[in-house]
Amino acid sequence: MRLATIITPDGPRLHVKTRDGGYADLGHAYPSDPAYAGLGSFLTAGSSAMEAARQLETSAEGRHYEPADFAPAVPEPPRILCLGLNYSEHALEGGRNVPTWPDTFVRGSETVLGPYAELVRPALTASFDYEGELGIVIGTGGRYIPASKAIDAIAGFTVLNDASARDWQRAATQWTPGKNFDGSMPIGPEIVTPDEVDVGDVELITTLNGQVMQHARTSQMLVDVPSTVEFFSSFTTLRPGDVIATGTPGGVGFARKPPVWLQPGDIIEVSIAGVGTIRNRVVAEPQPEPQPGPQSGAQPGAQPTGQAEWRWRPGVTTISRL
Repeated sequence: MRLATIITPDGPRLHVKTRDGGYADLGHAYPSDPAYAGLGSFLTAGSSAMEAARQLETSAEGRHYEPADFAPAVPEPPRILCLGLNYSEHALEGGRNVPTWPDTFVRGSETVLGPYAELVRPALTASFDYEGELGIVIGTGGRYIPASKAIDAIAGFTVLNDASARDWQRAATQWTPGKNFDGSMPIGPEIVTPDEVDVGDVELITTLNGQVMQHARTSQMLVDVPSTVEFFSSFTTLRPGDVIATGTPGGVGFARKPPVWLQPGDIIEVSIAGVGTIRNRVVAEPQPEPQPGPQSGAQPGAQPTGQAEWRWRPGVTTISRL
């Protein structure tokens, strides 16, 4: 089964993909169950909601929508928990050792973006990079979930681009700023349930203007999907609608010589076999005034500098060189 959140005159609403290739509005099909209209409340409703969606999938005649109508597959995730350096090649291309413990960070819900929406390159970075990834969407969730039972806690899988402002990411030891610019994580176009696709060994491809930049298989992940759910649920209760980003393979822009940064007009596309494809056109953000960010004088295409390069000056709205 495939679920999508689609923008309608009534706002973003949860739909199920029907057998004819269209999409049926769950809230309209089941007006006595208002929880079915949105993904978060739908997932919280549990197995009864899933069964209702399956019935609609096979019985309804769906409507076809344009790409611009698709909202983020998870419009308001409670949390986005992320694995970093989860492919050996990506760790090594960044000059790091292959980790022996999962490397993690967190994104906020404001970072999600529609699967075909314009991806805004922040005005305050000269080093905007792509990271194609498999996303896990939590269903029932829970705490202390063993890998052997992880699939029962998962609502489905999706495609995402963990787009990153590398200069902000590397300005200190923590990655939070570089990973949390608003609207920097396209996600979608659908959530595909585990019975529809086995993501243990599927192909992931990222293209930039038609050129393949990343090409890997999910079987190359250091921490696989079941172990990822076990790891995160070991220290936090996973809740319906939480998203886990499982990390990106090698081939990102910063590791190339010369580096390849996302520029206005670029088309960045991430495809995962059996899950889907997201496609975003990069546009420039107008320069804000005043400028509360790194002012290095770096030009697009320049390699981001190390963590000792910047220092925040209290009371001043810039980050300046040491």
